[in-house]
Order: sequence, then C-alpha cells, then structure tokens
Amino acid sequence: MYNRCFTILIYFSRIIFYKIGLHKIKKLFEELYIMQTKKLNSWLELIAPEYPLMIAGPCSAETEEQVLQTAQGLIDKRVQVFRAGVWKPRTRPGNFEGHGEKALPWLKKVKDETGMKIAIEIANAQHAELALQYDIDILWIGARTSVNPFAVQEIADAIKGSGKVILIKNPVNPDLALWIGAVERFHKIGMTDIGVIHRGFSSFRPGAYRNEPNWQIALDFKNRYPNIPMILDPSHICGRRDCIYDMAQMGLDLQYQGFMIESHHNPDKAWSDAKQQVTPQTLLKIIDKLCLRKQQFKDPEALDKLYFYRNQINQLDDELLKLLSERMQVAQKIGRIKKQKSVAVLQSDRWQEIMQKAIEKSQELDLSEKFILQIFKAIHQESIEKQERILKK
Repeated sequence: MYNRCFTILIYFSRIIFYKIGLHKIKKLFEELYIMQTKKLNSWLELIAPEYPLMIAGPCSAETEEQVLQTAQGLIDKRVQVFRAGVWKPRTRPGNFEGHGEKALPWLKKVKDETGMKIAIEIANAQHAELALQYDIDILWIGARTSVNPFAVQEIADAIKGSGKVILIKNPVNPDLALWIGAVERFHKIGMTDIGVIHRGFSSFRPGAYRNEPNWQIALDFKNRYPNIPMILDPSHICGRRDCIYDMAQMGLDLQYQGFMIESHHNPDKAWSDAKQQVTPQTLLKIIDKLCLRKQQFKDPEALDKLYFYRNQINQLDDELLKLLSERMQVAQKIGRIKKQKSVAVLQSDRWQEIMQKAIEKSQELDLSEKFILQIFKAIHQESIEKQERILKK
C-alpha cells in the first residue's frame, strides 16, 4: 500500500513539474517574441524624426564652463542629445573619475539653455536614483557594466517604471548572449524605450582600433532584434579622431540609426580620452560629409547587375563549402594515420608552415592578413576537433 501511494505521488509530482516546466518555457518564448516584435523605437522617432540620432558631448564633465561652452558649439538641429561623463569608470585608480552629482546641475543648465536632451552613463543603483532625481532624459549602461548581470539587474530595478530611455552598450568582451541578456533585463521589468550602442570590443592584440568593431556580432543583434535601435560609437571604436568620419559613414551604410560621438571645445586639453574627441566645429563638418544612402535598389539595370553578381557569389559559396568539406576529409585521413602511429594531433611546425604560406599568398591576392588569420584559425580548430574524435574512438 505504501509503495503504491509513493508511486502515485511521484507520478503526480512529475505531471506538476512537467506542466510548470512547459509554462516556464512558454513564458520564455513569449518574452523573446515580444522583444523581437514589439515596437521599442518610438523614443527614437520622437527625438530624431528627420535625421540620424546624434548624441554628442565631452567624455567627461570637467567644469561648468567646459560643459556649457561645448554645448553651445553643438547647437544644431542634427545634434539632438548632449552627453557628458559624470561618473567615469577608469582602468586604474588615480585617474579622473568624474565629479558625480556635482556635475548634474551643469547638464540641467545645458538642457535649459539649448533645448537638447541630456544623456549620462550610470553604473549602479545610486547613479540611477540621482539621474532620475535630476530628470536626465537618456541613461546608458557602459561596456564595463553590461558585462555584469548583477549590476545590470540592480540598475533595472532602480529605474523600473521611470519611463526613461535606456541604451545598453555592448559588453567589453565579444559575447552576444551577454549583450542580449542585459537588454532582456530591462525589457522584462517593463522598459519600452530601449536602444543599444555598439562601441567595439576589447582585444589582447594591438590593432588599427582601440576596440575591435567585430561587426558581425552587432549585425547578428540587429538581425535578431530589428525593432531595437542600434547606435554606433565611433569614438570608442577608433580611439583617435582621424577615423571617426569613416567609421560613422560605415555605420550609416550598415543601417545604424544614430551615433554617439565625443566632442570637446578643446580636445587636446581634455581630462580623459583626449585623442578620440573632436571639436564641435569638426563634428558638424563630419555630419555635413555623411551620406545617407538608399536602402534598396530601384534602377532596373542596377538590379539586373546585382542579380548576376549575387548568383556568382552563390556559386562561389557552394564551391567554397565543397572545398572545405574535402579539406576536412583529408584532415580526417591524417587523423587516422596519427592514431595508428600514436602521434599527437597538434603539430606546431606544420601549423606555422601553413599559416606563413597563407599570409604570403594573401598578399598576392589582395586579402588582409587579419582576414586570412581568422579563416585559417577556424579551419585549424575544426580539423583538430575532427582528429580528436578519431583518436578517441
């Protein structure tokens, strides 16, 4: 009797667990569907109805005079939002970390005198509460904060029900799931005015940029959530002012909806990130040069050419996939020989030989070394995994 009752109890427990599990899964998919389809860009249409959104201003709010002088230089209908760093998360202690609350009245004065909206970065609940107290229009979560789910949730709880615009920068490390997760935390507590900022990703290798763009991560986000505005931050990607125009133009060509660009009335004397800031006059010249291109082809002749070249690309892609498959088959044959002779999978000298040859060949074929390295490292990794599976059999 006892065993029968126990069996019935287990049976009903499984049914309840199954139903609860299904409910949770259903709720998760509903939330994902809403985030992908719900209109989350109404705020952008209100703030920037005619031009791409431009959020501009100094890296740091240094003095009231500096803030106001920079803002006066940015008065233009194409610059809708003034930004300034009030709290500055610095890599090492001892550097200027912002004035904090002391600077917030300066920004309110900018809003009163210029009519621009105001945006600041917040990194914890205390910052959020002060930002709400001073009626800051737009709040953004920095890359050093979006990497921390605990900090993001703390901020989300602090601004719940505020009706503020919240922008989330990509995490410092290239992790799409972490970026999406940060956005989900704000959406889940009822925030509807949401956007994201692509500011590039940290890299341990020195390169042309301060932060690697890793465009594909941002484009994957855009494709998954086309209803969430994507803003580009050329200042932090470039790390220097001479490439800001080119980076911004690329953003427009990739259908980004706006920019965050650092501007200072005297950049060379800036207290932080001097090299990546431009004067208000330079910024307005950059805006003048930007070209907003059509999103679709309409000319029949151009469409015919496009169709022809796209067919060529499709054929080449098919050939590439076949070649990759053939290469992996050869790698597996090598793996079987290694297994028979009890030889390690990784042969460093051979790998270096392949890479050197590929780099030399890439120069002849007008292919960048960086591009070739990425491709061959991915091929090498796949080959290693296939050979490892053979050795484990």
